[in-house]
Amino acid sequence: MTEGITTVTVPVLLLGCGGVGRELLHHIVASRHLHSKRGVVLRVVGVRDSRSLLQVEDVATMGFDDAFLTEICRIKSSSSSLSALLDFGHCQLFKDSEATTKILDIAGLLGRTTGLSVVDCTASTETVGILKETVDLGCCIVLANKKPLTCGIDDYDKLISNIRRIRFESTVGAGLPVIVSVTRVLASGDPIYRIIGSLSGTLGYVMSEVEDGKSFSKVVLAAKSLGYTEPDPRDDLSGMDVARKALILARLLGWRINMDDIQVDSLYSNEHGPNSMSTEDFLRIGLPSLDRDVQERVSAASSRGKVLRYVCVIEGSRCQVGLQELPKDSPLGRLRGSDNVVEIYSRCYKDSPLVIQGAGAGNDTTAAGVLADIIDLQDLFH
Repeated sequence: MTEGITTVTVPVLLLGCGGVGRELLHHIVASRHLHSKRGVVLRVVGVRDSRSLLQVEDVATMGFDDAFLTEICRIKSSSSSLSALLDFGHCQLFKDSEATTKILDIAGLLGRTTGLSVVDCTASTETVGILKETVDLGCCIVLANKKPLTCGIDDYDKLISNIRRIRFESTVGAGLPVIVSVTRVLASGDPIYRIIGSLSGTLGYVMSEVEDGKSFSKVVLAAKSLGYTEPDPRDDLSGMDVARKALILARLLGWRINMDDIQVDSLYSNEHGPNSMSTEDFLRIGLPSLDRDVQERVSAASSRGKVLRYVCVIEGSRCQVGLQELPKDSPLGRLRGSDNVVEIYSRCYKDSPLVIQGAGAGNDTTAAGVLADIIDLQDLFH
């Protein structure tokens, strides 16, 4: 520890031990020396997966050591249960409803006194109830999970009721500083009147490849083989993930809207949807049937000196997600590959927008954003 620096210990309770959650634990272990220089110690007191909660014996004083955190990552990456770690000792396992009760017990003990950070790295709506209760118990909340912030407006209001104790940078653009940039512009008294962004690395890659003359279906299949898409590419092509990010940004601007208020243009029709055909049939039959329409739209945009990008647009009373024709020389028009790009227009950024660009997907960058949010919260507890 650097001499003269006061040490702050931040207890952390992790919900979700999938790709992002495991990467977060790796980052915590790898960053110990850096955090020590800043006078911060992260003490992981519990890890929850979909089946159970693993916690230290004494949450008031103990935390999992780095060897144990590394072992958690190894066990979960092989799809094993957290119960396999009981042989290591100094921990307790709770399942189902008992796990939820224990999480709230931990929150009640550590929330107001030490600023327990409850970190949601799941992709579930089922964490909303727990998160709302931890808010009442004085806990801090860090989200990589978009779904709590895109639930009903009443639940949203509850989650952000103490805006100083919630961070959610990684819900939009992974580790890119999109949320903090919007927040800082608004805090300066500079009204934002337009946000346009390519917020899907998958769709950014697909549209830039199609622009080069490749067929839509072959590009989507290539993206799937590279791991860019979900197992069923329709989860990406529907635009719903982009819509959730758009809703988070619109609500950040003060818009009192819900998901139903967003116009979402899917890249496939209902006849190609999950209720109409299997994933295998979509990949074999449905996807190639979309090639002609997409290519015609790409060619039409090109004839007007523009390119097609799948973007969200938040402006006036409009919050829309779908394909847009954009100038080739604009930041979004120049976009290549799987990067995310966001353009923010305000009084100060009217003629030359604030542009944020970089890797907007991946467990590594998302987990890095989550860790930065946790460290940011420690300033509340000096």
